[in-house]
Amino acid sequence: MPPFARVIALLALLFLFLVGVNGLGSGFELVGEDLLGSFFAATENPFIGLMIGILATTLVQSSSVTTASIVGFVAAPVNPLPIANAVPMIMGANIGTTVTNTVASLAHMNRKEEFRRAFAVATCHDFFNYLAVLILLPLELATGFLRRTATAMAGALGGLGGADYDSPIKGAIGAATAPLERFAEAVGPSDGWAALILVTASGILIFVSLMSIVSLMRSAMKSRVESLVTLALGKTPLIAIAVGIVATVMVQSSSITTSLLVPLAGAGVLTLQQAFPVTLGANIGTTVTALLAALATTGEHAEAGLTIALVHLLFNLSGTLLIYPFEPLRNIPLRLARWLADLAVRSRFLAVAYVVGLFYLVPAAFAILNRALG
Repeated sequence: MPPFARVIALLALLFLFLVGVNGLGSGFELVGEDLLGSFFAATENPFIGLMIGILATTLVQSSSVTTASIVGFVAAPVNPLPIANAVPMIMGANIGTTVTNTVASLAHMNRKEEFRRAFAVATCHDFFNYLAVLILLPLELATGFLRRTATAMAGALGGLGGADYDSPIKGAIGAATAPLERFAEAVGPSDGWAALILVTASGILIFVSLMSIVSLMRSAMKSRVESLVTLALGKTPLIAIAVGIVATVMVQSSSITTSLLVPLAGAGVLTLQQAFPVTLGANIGTTVTALLAALATTGEHAEAGLTIALVHLLFNLSGTLLIYPFEPLRNIPLRLARWLADLAVRSRFLAVAYVVGLFYLVPAAFAILNRALG
């Protein structure tokens, strides 16, 4: 595809993505209060919110889709998802996104040493994100520092997410969403059905447009991203983190960035210590999608949408600043990744069970148990 055509296609897909986010908020407006009440009651339990975030992300294989949807829920014009309920869901999405590169590492199972290196690099991402949640979730529940800081930042940024001015982009997004809303109301026999149709259609639009953006960017930027990752070899950790951020923003997917590290590690080109800071940069870079989604939100709760997007950014920045500079903490995910890789080499079943259990069965079991007890 010629560069000019690629740019036009990218802008069109980005516009459709933002329309989907806006439509999601409008669909939430139509959902009955009883249904919303039961969902909000479930997510008031931060552990269940965390599990929902993990499971939703592993099912769609993209934290970007999950976080963009959460932004739409929080910024809904009527009956928005409370920010406090959304914070653990954002953290869960951060954990869920690591499944892709962990699954990618299973392709190396037939070669023991290669698999050991690849699996360790993949799972250090898992263990880092779990460690970040173990530190920051209790701290957030006790102090609300992520939510409070993000709220202050969103207020300082003014109209960026809240549209204190007449933005032509937001006007265009609203105009493009209107036919979708009218279609849902015309087809749905009741407000509940109309809400379901609008939320489903918007969710599909978000997923398809975002996956298309990732595919387009991957085909255009793959060689550049590989060059960037290779550039990080032997460089200082700060440069490696910056490379992870830039590479992820370029392809709009942390999964692609981290999955590129897996075969390099398997081949012995990249060590675990070299891959780790690139992974942390990818964690930070992936937050740009939620920030883009916040630009689509309109109405009185638009600032709340920007706030939860900033929570995602602050969570990943805080996790990196609290863990990476301190060797005892930094070594925890590295040691656990090596230990698990040693076990996985001895038992392929254990490697598969780890992926299926941690990312799918455990979150689903807790969600089902909570529903049954509720």
